[in-house]
Amino acid sequence: MTHSQQSDETAVTANEEEQLAATETPEPGAAPAPRPAAPSPAAFAARPKAAPSVIPAAPAPAPSAVSLAEASKWGRAEEDGHVFLTIDGGEQPVGQYPGVSREEALGYFARKFEDVLAQIVLLEHRVESKAPATDMQKTVNHLREQLAERNMVGDIRSAEGRLDTLTEQITELEKAEKAAHDAARTAELAAREAIVAEAEAISGQDPAQVQWKTSSARMNELFESWKTAQKNGIRLGRSNEDALWKRFRAARTVFDRHRRAYFSQLDSTNSAAKAAKEKLIAEAEALSDSTDWGYTAGEYRRLMDQWKATPRASRKDDDALWLRFRAAQDVFFSKRQAANEEIDQQYAANLVVKEELIAEAQALLPITDLGAAKKALQSIRDRWDEAGKVPRADMGRIEAGLRKVEDAVREAEDDKWRRSNPETKARTNSALAQLEAAIAGLKDDLAEAEKSGDARGIKEAREALEARQAWLDQIQRSASDLG
Repeated sequence: MTHSQQSDETAVTANEEEQLAATETPEPGAAPAPRPAAPSPAAFAARPKAAPSVIPAAPAPAPSAVSLAEASKWGRAEEDGHVFLTIDGGEQPVGQYPGVSREEALGYFARKFEDVLAQIVLLEHRVESKAPATDMQKTVNHLREQLAERNMVGDIRSAEGRLDTLTEQITELEKAEKAAHDAARTAELAAREAIVAEAEAISGQDPAQVQWKTSSARMNELFESWKTAQKNGIRLGRSNEDALWKRFRAARTVFDRHRRAYFSQLDSTNSAAKAAKEKLIAEAEALSDSTDWGYTAGEYRRLMDQWKATPRASRKDDDALWLRFRAAQDVFFSKRQAANEEIDQQYAANLVVKEELIAEAQALLPITDLGAAKKALQSIRDRWDEAGKVPRADMGRIEAGLRKVEDAVREAEDDKWRRSNPETKARTNSALAQLEAAIAGLKDDLAEAEKSGDARGIKEAREALEARQAWLDQIQRSASDLG
């Protein structure tokens, strides 16, 4: 029940009591109670129909001097409790508060205005602090209706002006809230679109290229992000949310279908790879007892090539299969290593002989007598062949030791050939003859230049003579080496 309805009921009850009191027979000797003056027909016509006389059910608190002084600017009270509002240069009756002083009657209707004014101030604070504008306009309209009832005393027009200002401010506040809401909705829509777009991108990948563990984890994260946005985010409207959800659900469905198909195919591939490698393991195990070292080593190389060419099984199966394959090879190569070590022990004596032969051969260096060196080296080679094989680990070192001496003998032979080559000698002698003739001519040119005092001719003749002399010295040294 509203405050106005409560006031109306109170007024009706008070009027009924007043009528009963007026009709009661006074006690003998009692003075008749004073009757208020009946209002004129014009006063009734001036009163608004929605403003009945109001008598409070309980005594009102005494008004302060300040509030009475303010209220007296905008209204007055008569002795009978009728109160009038001054507005727009005229008076309007607002109600009656009988049985109290004029100040109390005026104060009662002034406090009604103060109650409305307090609500206006509270609303202004809410607008100033930019509180949510929800239902603010309804509050303004309700306060405006209370002021329009004219059942209070105060600066009605000023209050209505403040309500007009509040209406404009609330409208601007609603616009700002709507703009912020629209921006947040746009951002939320973009975020949802990003979730859907990424899900579609993941589902659109080539299944053979997808990193399924990473992509599955990311798809689950996107689904959790979707649920969080659906629960806590701004509503996007049924049509938008339905359309985005259909796309997101379709992307997840495609991704799940590709994943199931991929792993089904992977299981089939793993089974085939496992069977192929089981076959290779069987062959490797069958060869592990062979003592035909060369042939079997070649067969193991062939099996290894086939193993590398065979697709991988699952990581767990592939690792276990490799251990079995490797174990079969290890059996064979361990036996071969043991056999080689036994042979190397037999060759140890040969190693001692060949090390002595190397020391004998290296004593020939440097080569001073090529004929004697060749004869001694041939003797060493004969005894080298008779000594036989050496252990495999020492074979390279031993061969390199003898090869060093053989290379030195070969280089000595090549050098001797260069020195005794007739063609080389002929070319050297021809070059010597030409240079000697050129030098003789340059000496004549120098003498003539000195005789004539030609400084430029002297310089050029000397430079040419020095160059030819340097060439001659070089060729003479080469000829001496050849000799």
